[in-house]
Amino acid sequence: MGEGEGEERKEEREVEISLKDFSRKLEEFAKARDWEQYHSPRNLLLAMVGEVGELSEIFQWRGEVAKGLPNWEESDKEHLGEELSDVLLYLIRLADICGIDLGDAASKKMVKNAIKYPPKIY
Repeated sequence: MGEGEGEERKEEREVEISLKDFSRKLEEFAKARDWEQYHSPRNLLLAMVGEVGELSEIFQWRGEVAKGLPNWEESDKEHLGEELSDVLLYLIRLADICGIDLGDAASKKMVKNAIKYPPKIY
């Protein structure tokens, strides 16, 4: 690896995409395939639940696993990333179809949780 190449690759991985960007991309993706007719809140929710099931299968017989998954094969981590992505993408699409600004809703929920569960003072 040449000088500076590692930095360039690191910068490539740090590209951020907003929930709104994902929402637009998912809408374009669905329109291009004429899938909008199938993207009702119910259908999207059921699809997401199916993906959560697939995500659960990855952990089903592994017992507790360490943070960072140090003993996992790279292919297993890649599969996990794919299933996590499926859940996230369905969640974003569901929120969009329901007219919910997911970023705003999540921010407000974090504030509520901070009030409901204040930090412990020792």
